[in-house]
Amino acid sequence: MKIVTIGRGMIGGGLAGLWRAAGHEVEEFGRDGGDASDADAVLIAVPGAKISDALSKVTGLEGKIAIDATNIMPARHGNFPSYAEEVKSFTHAPVAKSFNMNFGALYGEVRKQRVRPSNWYVADEGALDVTEQLIRDAGYDPVRVGDLSRARDFENAVWLLMGIQPVGGVFYRFAVPGEL
Repeated sequence: MKIVTIGRGMIGGGLAGLWRAAGHEVEEFGRDGGDASDADAVLIAVPGAKISDALSKVTGLEGKIAIDATNIMPARHGNFPSYAEEVKSFTHAPVAKSFNMNFGALYGEVRKQRVRPSNWYVADEGALDVTEQLIRDAGYDPVRVGDLSRARDFENAVWLLMGIQPVGGVFYRFAVPGEL
């Protein structure tokens, strides 16, 4: 798959490395933006307050499946129902909200775990296959917790993990009995 990450920091750069290791072709865009026309999917990994600014510098987003990994910290901005909806206003295509509840500092440890950690996500139906594939290719098991109408709830729930954060973060795992 051809993937563009918009953001090259801990999340965007970290996922780019994991996806390259899984065999994907990944291009990372920074503050200057770029052309995403050839991408099969895009990851938005910028501070939540910078979504519109960052996406306005990227061409070729129309019709691209997007994964929004942004967070509301320190505070929510804008008038969109969710940051995922703000992303959708640029792509006019299916969007997922994912990777915002995983600790980028642990990306180098994810494949070393006894069992795959979970990765919660919400998504439009048209983004399910791509999102689940990229979650698996990053070393996590996907756990869908709703459709994109739940994105704001999902964004607001990030405090659940941030509040228990030991040094470096945590992995989390949800599994049916017998899978651990």
